[in-house]
Amino acid sequence: MKTKSKVAIIGLGKIGQAVAANLAKSNRTFIAADRNVAKAKELAAKWGASAQPGDIATAVKEADILILSIPFGAIGDFLQQNATALEGKIIVDPSNPIAPDEKGGFKKIIDAEKSAGQINATFLPKNAKLAKALGTLGAGSLATAAYQKPEEATLFYATDDKTIDSQIEELIADNGFAAVRVGGLNQSIRLEVFGDLHEFGALGKTVTASEAKAKI
Repeated sequence: MKTKSKVAIIGLGKIGQAVAANLAKSNRTFIAADRNVAKAKELAAKWGASAQPGDIATAVKEADILILSIPFGAIGDFLQQNATALEGKIIVDPSNPIAPDEKGGFKKIIDAEKSAGQINATFLPKNAKLAKALGTLGAGSLATAAYQKPEEATLFYATDDKTIDSQIEELIADNGFAAVRVGGLNQSIRLEVFGDLHEFGALGKTVTASEAKAKI
């Protein structure tokens, strides 16, 4: 039986917790890491034997795939500060470059034509590979639409490196979703808030794989 790549979730906010709970349902082993290690231990106890609580430095060192469930504005610094330890690893970026606006909604905090995925790619350590994934649904749908029957809901992803497609698709499957690749990181903007393939954009809802392919 093939051994799966070791996964770490960095940051246990709403998205991080939703991904962790989904992975626990599939019995996919992962490291749950947060600046607040006590929080990581408390949550890992809830998720069961699949979850291994840890500090961020240990997670970065031990994992093959790192899901950066941290704010967009912190990702560049994180990649630079951990550059040596992250060499050759797979980085999963679910971030959205948004902030609250003055009307109770959200606004984009980078230029309209730019994407978080492409910006974060400029900070990649040596030989590291980036996938834009796990961010096309809000945390609520990421939790409630997982393992949907009879046909799975979709999570879109994008990466410039096709050699990691199988690992990203396996990770998405272990979250309880069907994976649909939309292309390289130049498609990231479509997967982020306000994009045409995001729940909080033109898509407006979760979709099945058959519905998703009609949207690409």
